[in-house]
Amino acid sequence: MSGRRDFLKGLAGGMAAAFPTIVPSSALGRDGYVAPSEKIVLGAVGVGRQGSGDMRGFLSQADVHVAAVCDVNQATRERISTVVNLRYGDTACAQYNDYRELISRPDIDCVLIATGERWHPLIACAAARAGKHMYCEKPLALSVANAKAVRQAVNENSVAFQFGTQQRSSFYYRHAVELARNGRIGQLKTIMVGSVRGPNDTLFGVPKEPPPGFDYDMWLGPAPWAPYSDMRVSVAAWLFISDYGLGCLDGAWGIHDIDIAQWVADADHTGPVEVEGAATFYTDIRDVPHQYTVEHKYANGIRLIHMDMVTARKRAPEFNALPSTGATVVYGTEGWIFVSRDGIVTRPESLASEKIGPSQIQVIRSNDHRRNLLEAIRGGQKTICPIEGAVRAQTVVQQEHIALSLGRKLEWDPVAEQFKNDAEANRWLSRPMRSPWHL
Repeated sequence: MSGRRDFLKGLAGGMAAAFPTIVPSSALGRDGYVAPSEKIVLGAVGVGRQGSGDMRGFLSQADVHVAAVCDVNQATRERISTVVNLRYGDTACAQYNDYRELISRPDIDCVLIATGERWHPLIACAAARAGKHMYCEKPLALSVANAKAVRQAVNENSVAFQFGTQQRSSFYYRHAVELARNGRIGQLKTIMVGSVRGPNDTLFGVPKEPPPGFDYDMWLGPAPWAPYSDMRVSVAAWLFISDYGLGCLDGAWGIHDIDIAQWVADADHTGPVEVEGAATFYTDIRDVPHQYTVEHKYANGIRLIHMDMVTARKRAPEFNALPSTGATVVYGTEGWIFVSRDGIVTRPESLASEKIGPSQIQVIRSNDHRRNLLEAIRGGQKTICPIEGAVRAQTVVQQEHIALSLGRKLEWDPVAEQFKNDAEANRWLSRPMRSPWHL
């Protein structure tokens, strides 16, 4: 960014010496505008349902310039590039089918990654190695090995990283975490998570040729080859096919609240040491858990119990505190805290309105997940969802999927980041990638 900044400052100085001056105030950063030389240039990879919303959020930031979009669906990237061009009043937004072309651009400072999660590690590692900061949507990866590879790339290249678990930028969740960490409910004993349960329908895919303008081979990427069907590439199905996603345990909601559980437990650098559970699995085009209960234990004795919300409401009445589709309940020796995107409910009731003082335990303040990243890029400070926390939260979800798939209790070593005395379980910590893709 310094090169552009110096160039534009010099250009502005030279023009100001001439007569008449024609430099608009927006070019010099006056009247509330941000000068182009001071803007963070962003490229967006994956601009479908989730990515387009993320991209619009960055587009609204005065100190960001969206320069390029990338998507395997031609119609999608054309539609979103039009949105960008209308915002800036030009036709300059570049379109790419291959993320590597976008990342190779020297003017790109930051990359938004909002593809399907099988792609996240490949794009994130490439971005980090190119010196790009990033906002990476959840989940981080479909294996522990791939998540760790992203961590290594981010740390080795000293780039800012923001994980897309935006609940950390909500007052409700921050307040719940600070109440628990400051002992307001006594000694922390149990964290229960209720995640959205997937639908009860039956889905099947009819193989056919991919439609024109849709790069299906690139959509599959590192995942095993499978015949195209409209259903397979629909978010209603692919989120629940283990080659692409782990359903409600993970990207279909669970990672959000597992991330909060880790935050409550102050476990961004560690994780549970035991995991066991039971589940029913989808048996149509989908193959991930549908109804489930998974129990973890941390080394300090704290229990983490992750359930689908239907099961959670039956097990614990506190989940009915608000009509939320997903929630977390934190239990201590002297009370409990219910928190969801809809609000916070506590027992005793007075806890919800208590203030956390400056001399007490406080977490990073963020009311805007995207601005938190932008400020970290400019100031060099940590984001509210840093890479280490992302890897550890993702590892908890992976523990669950592996324990449920194998049908047995597993023990985890959070220092070595592998299962204890279980070679079969450890083989699940990595996945092969379809050629030619590799990390």
